[in-house]
Amino acid sequence: MTTKLFYTSPETEEWQTKIKKEIEKGGDCFVILEETAFYPHGGGQPCDLGSINDIAVSDVFMEDDEILHKIDRLPETNHVSCKLNWDRRFDHMQQHSGQHLLSAICLELFQAKTVSFHLGTEDVTIDVNQINLTQDQLIRIEDEVNKQIYKNRNINSYFINNEQLTSIPLVKQPKVTENIRIVEIEGIEYNACGGIHVSNTGEIGIIKLFKSEKMKDATRIHFKCGYRALEDFQATLEITDTLSDKFHTGRKDILDRFGKWENEHKQLQYQNSELEEQNNTYLEKELLSRIESNVLAHVFPDKSLKSMQKFAAKIASEQHVIVLFATTAENKVLLVHDGSEFLLCGEFYKEHLPAFNGKGGGNAKSAQAAFPTLENCLAFFQFVYEKIISC
Repeated sequence: MTTKLFYTSPETEEWQTKIKKEIEKGGDCFVILEETAFYPHGGGQPCDLGSINDIAVSDVFMEDDEILHKIDRLPETNHVSCKLNWDRRFDHMQQHSGQHLLSAICLELFQAKTVSFHLGTEDVTIDVNQINLTQDQLIRIEDEVNKQIYKNRNINSYFINNEQLTSIPLVKQPKVTENIRIVEIEGIEYNACGGIHVSNTGEIGIIKLFKSEKMKDATRIHFKCGYRALEDFQATLEITDTLSDKFHTGRKDILDRFGKWENEHKQLQYQNSELEEQNNTYLEKELLSRIESNVLAHVFPDKSLKSMQKFAAKIASEQHVIVLFATTAENKVLLVHDGSEFLLCGEFYKEHLPAFNGKGGGNAKSAQAAFPTLENCLAFFQFVYEKIISC
């Protein structure tokens, strides 16, 4: 059996050992070591990564009670030097220990029992079996969790047998009945857990709750611990500093300044909308003066599809004409009528778009399409115009 240094010596980052067995299957290479500090997937904690003789370790897992290390190629020697990606390991230890402490405080303060835990590369969450936790309660949980971190309580890990379980107030009973590993946060809780943890709560650094969301029968709490929380704070600070510079104001006044900017933006949008309506009124008269065979066709250099759709729908419903618009700003072509015409716009587009590399669709009264080039766009516009005029 491989000696599990991640249990006996969890601070080990580098070590020398021998290869017990080499395995090649499915084009992949695996080794079993005499001693390993590489933690395999399990207990909600992802596996460790690192190297063996400078050969990358890309996965570590248990199979038939053995720890398999997946590597890019087999080493040339039986004696090997191993090295953990310590930043990854310590991050997992901080998040996992933080989860234990957070779950314990949720249970103690509000009888909210943790039913699941997820430790991802970005997100860390617990689901607790209460759906009515308020924001004030979450703030109280966060405050209490961090108070316990600052008390720097010891976190001890040890194995017991089934008979010793009766003397330990576990959060929940373990599934195994022998070699039961206990993680004890001094004065807080006892938990059966196979994961790797820091040696005291101070090493968790800080726990920051970011948000909560209601699940079917639970509340999901998103949080980060230690360096992850610090990195998130640094990223947030960079954003607020940038906004502060943009708005020429202090951080505490950003929200007020943003509110004023938002109101100004809404006012400008309203003014622009009014000007566009006025401009469209004059433009409609000009376009109608050049209409041919009940088809109003025009190419715009700057309108958006959304703006064209609104304008075309108004003209088609009021004037009972077929409207064909194109915009060279977006390489899009729009076809609209009020339903009084024989033309089935969607079917027409579906039939002819492939020849012009266009993508789009619609219904009987309207259709729109986008094109990869201006040339395709204008060619399709001209094709549609000539096709309709000739009918």
